[in-house]
Amino acid sequence: MRVRQLGPYPPPHGGVQTNLLAIRQFLKTRGDWCGVINLTRHRKPAADDVYYPRRAFETLWLLLKLRYDIIHLHIGGDLRPRLLALSLICCSIPGTKAILTFHSGGYPASKAGRTARPRTLRGFILRRFDAIIAVNREIAAMFQRFGVSPGRIHTICPFAAPALDKTALPDHLQRFFQSHRPVFLTVGLLEPEYDLTLQIDLMGRIRETYPGAGLLIAGSGSLEDVLRRHIAGTPYSAHVMLYGDMPHQVTLRAMTECDVLLRTTLYDGDSVAVREALALGTPVVATNNGMRPGRVHLIPPRDPGGLIHAIRACLTIPKNPKRALDAQADDHSEEVYGVYRDLLPTAQGVSPKERRVETCCK
Repeated sequence: MRVRQLGPYPPPHGGVQTNLLAIRQFLKTRGDWCGVINLTRHRKPAADDVYYPRRAFETLWLLLKLRYDIIHLHIGGDLRPRLLALSLICCSIPGTKAILTFHSGGYPASKAGRTARPRTLRGFILRRFDAIIAVNREIAAMFQRFGVSPGRIHTICPFAAPALDKTALPDHLQRFFQSHRPVFLTVGLLEPEYDLTLQIDLMGRIRETYPGAGLLIAGSGSLEDVLRRHIAGTPYSAHVMLYGDMPHQVTLRAMTECDVLLRTTLYDGDSVAVREALALGTPVVATNNGMRPGRVHLIPPRDPGGLIHAIRACLTIPKNPKRALDAQADDHSEEVYGVYRDLLPTAQGVSPKERRVETCCK
């Protein structure tokens, strides 16, 4: 089996990136092949079958040049015109099967998501996919409103139980934990929808009650310079660390060391970081988006008082003992693999190139 994934490849280590990487690693452990075409502005030299095209033409050239049985497109955010165009191209390549995973949990409730209809350009293009993976039921229902056959829609949660290895915290991060308690951790992109200034601005009030408190922000994005200046302008800047992009295993280790994970958002889906923190026994305070898992302390959007109240509630509840998780079965990747397997032609002995020739000659 040869699978080519298109989407964001780490770094940075966000939820979609982690999902894409988990699928790739799962396929490799089974002896199958999986390459990647990165679709973000974060680029490196091509290596280990991971490509970083700079222009749309380069992406198209790679799609036509490289060999694969299945092309798997990952989309987060919204269905912008360029992503719709890329979707149509993926679905039009002869001799291959096209799969879409749509990760944006908040899209169905957005203005664009509420206009889902079969007689739209989006509906026409989405119906071209051989299979669509929805990360929650709301997204699956939206694709049905676009006219996608229910038999082609698979609801698969992208979360896999975190497996901790022996990765230690970097020295400067370890010193931050040693000099602060409690420590609040937030993991996500440095973008407006994560409302990070709310957390930063509240640290002054929080430290009045918890003088040793510290805030650790892990992630990268367009607001990095703005947030660094914002932090520098506070009298407690030494107690807020903007770490930048954090490798996944370091993130998991930080989750086990912190006291509360914060997820304050204006627009959000089913966060992998939230589920990982809960699985590791770490309390979570998150904005209520209608799809948070149980045991999360929910707050309304842009509610400073609610955030402080929820933090205090988390700190008064005895924490579950932290536990180092051994490697566990990745049920998500197993389910995705099942979708791949069901789509492949029965004639496994025929190469992808030969199947393209057969298709073009029909």
